[in-house]
Amino acid sequence: MAGECEKMCLREPRPTPSRDPVVRVSLLLIPLNSLLKRMPSRTRLAPEQLRSHRYLGPDDLRSFGHRSRQKQAGFSTEDFSGKPMIGILNTWNDLISCHAHFRQRVEDIKRGVWQAGGFPVEIPVMGLSETFMKPTSMYYRNFLAMEAEEVLRTYPLDAAVLMVGCDKTTPALLMGALSADVPSIVMPGGPMNRTSWHGEQLASGTDVWRFWAERGAGRMSCEAWCELEDHIAASPGHCMTMGTASTMTALAEVMGMTLAGASSIPATHSGHARMAAMTGRQAVELAWLNVKPSEIMNRASFENAIVTLMAIGGSTNAIVHLMAMAGRTNVELTLEDFDRFSQTTPVLANLRPAGKYVMGDFFDAGGLNALLAEIPDLLQLEAMTVEGQTLKDAIGDAKIWNEEVICRRNKPLCSMGSLAVLKGNLAPDGCVIKPAAAEAPLLQHTGPAAVFRDYPDLKARIDDPALALTKDHVIVLQNAGPLGAPGIPEWGMLPIPKYLLQAGVRDMVRISDARMSGTSYGACVLHVSPESYVGGPLALVQDGDMICLDVAGRRLQLIVSDVELAERRSKWVAPDPKFSRGYGKLYFDETTQANEGCDFRFLHGDGSQDAPPSIY
Repeated sequence: MAGECEKMCLREPRPTPSRDPVVRVSLLLIPLNSLLKRMPSRTRLAPEQLRSHRYLGPDDLRSFGHRSRQKQAGFSTEDFSGKPMIGILNTWNDLISCHAHFRQRVEDIKRGVWQAGGFPVEIPVMGLSETFMKPTSMYYRNFLAMEAEEVLRTYPLDAAVLMVGCDKTTPALLMGALSADVPSIVMPGGPMNRTSWHGEQLASGTDVWRFWAERGAGRMSCEAWCELEDHIAASPGHCMTMGTASTMTALAEVMGMTLAGASSIPATHSGHARMAAMTGRQAVELAWLNVKPSEIMNRASFENAIVTLMAIGGSTNAIVHLMAMAGRTNVELTLEDFDRFSQTTPVLANLRPAGKYVMGDFFDAGGLNALLAEIPDLLQLEAMTVEGQTLKDAIGDAKIWNEEVICRRNKPLCSMGSLAVLKGNLAPDGCVIKPAAAEAPLLQHTGPAAVFRDYPDLKARIDDPALALTKDHVIVLQNAGPLGAPGIPEWGMLPIPKYLLQAGVRDMVRISDARMSGTSYGACVLHVSPESYVGGPLALVQDGDMICLDVAGRRLQLIVSDVELAERRSKWVAPDPKFSRGYGKLYFDETTQANEGCDFRFLHGDGSQDAPPSIY
């Protein structure tokens, strides 16, 4: 028996059923050269056809310089000659605690690259700290996308590993990879550990807002609040809720840009290090076959991402990011696409903020592939992945191991309506709301507006009892959009006045041109387009105006006559530009509105992809 067991353990990996998602990743790893077997129509590049060979191979003065500098770094000719050069774009820095484990993960990736016969090079790129960057990390998403694109273009890279995690790093690096169109694979950073406080499981982000409301209501002491601070984020890794980070890495997986099962593995699980090494191995295969992101991320994969977004109860921010990513390709997405899939897709992930559990529970319950296996008829199963297999193959026969965490289709968390797109005279180009995370009675509501002209005004006056706000009021925040803030920050979960919190009110209709954290909840209408800063109708709302929110009817209506609105518009004065130079001016001159993804106009794709520079 022992001999048979030894043979089984040492045999070549085969796709077989497994309860553990980490084991599924291990078993589904493609042995070297098998990508060619799965993609027989492709031709494996010869070493002299590698892009890096143009820098390192020829017998000329420039290549002499390139080789000598590699030797200056301590490498021998055998280390890099005739091998694919794999760039590892590392978004680590000391102010992104979510990526604290990336210093080790980059070494794990390198190990995989060496194992597969490649030459790994680490390239630090701008980190986008959701916590520390001001006015918001979203303001710099396009900056990182540009940096990633130019890094991929200018260096002698045959393929790249994109190290992502905290919210904006995933869309930014995918946007850059799509524009450069150099073979790439994503390594998701993974969610942080479960944690608890006073015997109650905590959820980063979501419980911050919940306990802050309790403190505002006078039901939580300062001492308890400070104690919570020590427990809410217990390890490296991104938020363990189905916030923007978990959402975007899940979407990267279903779009085919990660190894199967990779996005569900917690950051500190030993399987995460193994997955990182496997990702490095796969990057080498992608280089040899020159499999480009534009071949993976097509219309089918974007539709799969939208369906998955709805099924996991994902972040509203994903709409903005997917629109921006699609803008880098010839895939045309509209807000109506999101609403259409929302109305046919059940919410199966019982995860906070919409549900009860956290990502560690999701992993143990079977992870993303177990959820996807429950809705195969809603997916484009023939879409390809970076493993050279179809989405159908990637899902395999994944099983749900806890039906409380991943619901069965006949018993969903919500039958449909994870996200909803609204239009009306207050949002002609659309806005979004997350019905699954709001109090149901507020999804059809009419009430008087309480208007705040910007975020400082909101902070200064929201708790003033003289405003005499009631639970029926509609709180409106202006000038919080892509240009108005700037950077469309996560201010959209507008605070409820303390005197209403003390009276037991926990949700109100709130409207803004801002975003909100994917970990947030409430009847918050977001991304109102066009924004108030550019003269959108939101700029014309006045205190006491009646506003009608009708989620079922997909309407957001300002109950003011057209004549009155025209009169107000004639008196509206455009604000002065905020920047005259630098990145701020570039951002203001080129950033699109939320319904178009808030990307730079000059980086939109036109259906073609520029080739990397031909000089090398």
